[in-house]
Amino acid sequence: MQPAHPQLNKTTWSADGQDWLAAGPLIDHLLVRYHAVHREQLTELNRLARLIEGVHADHPQCPHGLAEHINVLHQELESHMQKEEQILFPLLKRGLSAQTTGPIAVMRREHDDHSVALSQLQSLTHNLTPPVGACGSWQALYAQLNTFINDLNQHIYLENNILFAPDFLAFIDAPKEVNHG
Repeated sequence: MQPAHPQLNKTTWSADGQDWLAAGPLIDHLLVRYHAVHREQLTELNRLARLIEGVHADHPQCPHGLAEHINVLHQELESHMQKEEQILFPLLKRGLSAQTTGPIAVMRREHDDHSVALSQLQSLTHNLTPPVGACGSWQALYAQLNTFINDLNQHIYLENNILFAPDFLAFIDAPKEVNHG
């Protein structure tokens, strides 16, 4: 047995402490580590943001509008993840990457939109810096926002730079071995 495309087998796509050589395991990782986690994170972030905006509305550093921004981001990210889960990921798992050009272009544009939304989160929160003497909930909100931002950035990196990379798509579609009898 010899690799059909030895030059492709020399390439590795590494992130999250692992080399990714197939779409299926990477997609499964994205679903468990990022999609499920983001859904939980955004629900809790929205709750905390509403609490802070309600309790500290008169504070000069109150992040007014943060809860609404998180809610909109949650809706947009949920829509994005559902498109991946229902359309794009099944195509990639079946090795039909030739049919994914349009959906991948849409996902990349939406990733750009998510990055803008993350910048706005940082602006609303003074770069995630709670005021001196902030209560535990305010500190927890900003700490959890930081975790969410880091997670979403890593999630976007994995998709844009590995799963959607043209060389990775060519690799996962290429025959892996040729039997020379």
